[in-house]
Amino acid sequence: MMKHSRRYLELMKQVDREHEYPLVEGVQLLKKVASAKFDESVELSINLGVEPKYADQMVRGTVILPHGTGKKVRVLVFAQGEKVKEALDAGADYAGLEEYIQKVQDGWLDFDVVIATPDVMRHIGKLGRVLGPHGLMPNPKTGTVTQDIAQAVADSKSGKISFRVDRYGIIHVAVGKVSFEEAKLVENVKAMVATLVKLRPQGAKGQYLRKITLTSTQGPGIKIEKQTALA
Repeated sequence: MMKHSRRYLELMKQVDREHEYPLVEGVQLLKKVASAKFDESVELSINLGVEPKYADQMVRGTVILPHGTGKKVRVLVFAQGEKVKEALDAGADYAGLEEYIQKVQDGWLDFDVVIATPDVMRHIGKLGRVLGPHGLMPNPKTGTVTQDIAQAVADSKSGKISFRVDRYGIIHVAVGKVSFEEAKLVENVKAMVATLVKLRPQGAKGQYLRKITLTSTQGPGIKIEKQTALA
């Protein structure tokens, strides 16, 4: 059983673990109990009423958070020819093909988003075993396989994130930093929840949004009232 620090246990006393807090109140409490010496990330976990083992209930997609995540996003673009310059001009951190294929095969993973043009997918298919487990493999469904490289790079840099339900039916995403204004965190959470509601699989039965939890990197989890996250 994991042991918590004395600091964490003191913070826990301020949180009612059985209570679902209205979103605004929950964000206020989260900022209050975040006491690390660095700017903690704010993580959102949402338990969905789906069975991920069935393909038609695999919830995945992208969302552009209104205020970004507060994290500098490093973008790698697999492309060739003029598309390499287009990617770099748009703000990509790395762009090219053979050189970066080799680097990834050698274990390099110093990037957060991978984008590719359709014509190079046949070359990078072999990277699936490396990029796939990290959720980094380009996919047309998430807009990371596209001819409009400039727009894809701009979206990623401005706060577009990809998400995918895990095998337990839970979505985990970062929705900002503790230093964000309360209103910005609230808007980011609402944008994420609204996107998930739109993606509800037809095969999902019963309650879809089962539990919403906010937590900072080193803080306790705070349950959020579902209706206030939907408003």
